[in-house]
Amino acid sequence: MRLLSLITFLAMHLPLIGESLSVILRTRNRLNGTVIEQNTQWDTKKTALIICDMWDDHWCKSAARRVTELAGPMNEMIRKARSKGIFIIHAPSSVTDFYKSYPQRQLAQSAPFAKTPVALTSAPRWGTAWCWTDPKHERVLPVDDSDMGCSCVGKKCEIIPPWKRQHALIELHEGDALTDDGQETWNLLTARQIDTVLLCGVHLNMCVLGRPFAIRQQVYLGKKVSFIRDMTDSMYNPERPPGVDHFTGHDLIIAHVEQHWCPSITSDVITGTKPFHFQEDTRLSK
Repeated sequence: MRLLSLITFLAMHLPLIGESLSVILRTRNRLNGTVIEQNTQWDTKKTALIICDMWDDHWCKSAARRVTELAGPMNEMIRKARSKGIFIIHAPSSVTDFYKSYPQRQLAQSAPFAKTPVALTSAPRWGTAWCWTDPKHERVLPVDDSDMGCSCVGKKCEIIPPWKRQHALIELHEGDALTDDGQETWNLLTARQIDTVLLCGVHLNMCVLGRPFAIRQQVYLGKKVSFIRDMTDSMYNPERPPGVDHFTGHDLIIAHVEQHWCPSITSDVITGTKPFHFQEDTRLSK
């Protein structure tokens, strides 16, 4: 226990080795949706990457397939981010008890309490706090996900959550933290004086926007928030309005978030390689 306490203290208090990261932020004009790109520099030791709900399985088979395809490249991006001094927070909602004995979970729980500048959301959804669609910030979402967005062809999957842990392809390392709690996330960010928060994972129109550690909440808290658009997916059924294919629907959601909430970047900013591309997305080859 003394060794674990020492590791926790060092991870919490020793300065990270960081660097200046050159990024291109993509936003959209709030009135007409025109793309706006801005070059900026981030101090990586003041930057955190939050990995949202990259579970080991999903109730929708097509969503589960895409998460598995995404997990390996995402893990490589996380490795590069970690090596650059970016603080990694794993956020697999509702399955943190699986990790109760892990140092990453204990690191999050041991972070000193820090008062938030605004109250954290307490509105419920799926048994957790949730930041709902906010008409003060945004229009309604551009796709109809009221059926929960199963994109499987034919019979839709039954909504029975099967997840038990984070996807095994995503590695936990010493110095990472693990939490799905808004207050714990704020405590971790405050202890490290982090002002820039990156989000990746699934699903953009649901958890990546609404979770108590995710985009809407971080915007309310005043952080400089961005998401890694090629390292996300959405829940959208092409049989629902606007009747486009799944990946076009996802692009509409990306544009919505860029227009109303925060900028996006692509993973090549971190990895130095090409952005990720789902194999099922054949639009570029047509």
